[in-house]
Amino acid sequence: MGSRSPLVIGPQDFSVRIVTALTVILIATPVSALGPACAYLAFVLSAVAFSRTKMPWRRLMHVEGFLLLLFVTLPFTVPGTTLFELGPLVATNEGLERALVLATKVAGSVLLLMLFFADAEPVQISVALRWLGIPETLVRIFLGVVRYLGLIRQEFARLQDAMRLRSFRPKSNRHTWRSYGYLVGMLLLRAMERADRVEEAMRLRGYAGRFPSTAQAAPTLRDWIVGTAFVSFTLLVLIWDTL
Repeated sequence: MGSRSPLVIGPQDFSVRIVTALTVILIATPVSALGPACAYLAFVLSAVAFSRTKMPWRRLMHVEGFLLLLFVTLPFTVPGTTLFELGPLVATNEGLERALVLATKVAGSVLLLMLFFADAEPVQISVALRWLGIPETLVRIFLGVVRYLGLIRQEFARLQDAMRLRSFRPKSNRHTWRSYGYLVGMLLLRAMERADRVEEAMRLRGYAGRFPSTAQAAPTLRDWIVGTAFVSFTLLVLIWDTL
């Protein structure tokens, strides 16, 4: 399997996508003003709008759900101009602005990763990681996690179903926490047993410490130009933030 996929907006080569995404996110991280953060999000949204990639929007909703904690806590913990009072708690404009900046940057970064890698297969990413010089051990760990995380999740669901069939109802007591401890322990044991079976199967098939992979073609000039354009715009956003 190759390391390219059709993407209207963005590099075609996955190695350039990895470098571009990491560089853009690192540059956007120090942005602290709301205007530049909104410009960063608008740029990513524009790329998504012109792209033909099917976006898994539900993942973004999951991420933004955690950011609700920012809007609950930051306005009351950052000193500044009073926005409103809620009993002894005082919300500030500066706290709300900081929460908005963080939420905007996180949304833009997650959308960028979804744009670049929503259509990616694990094998394509592993080929790109090898081309970038990532150690083979880390590449094998990545492939193993991606391949068997779903199986472990299914095993966890089966164990939970077995507990429910035995009339288990979670509560805030010692019995519940002990039962969850047994659940985690059983899950680890089953994961270790499956890992042993997988290792034996791989050795029987001649596995010698490295997964076979196809050679990757060098990134094209277009890939580097598009990747540089993404990075350059983010640099302009960072420069605007520092003015």
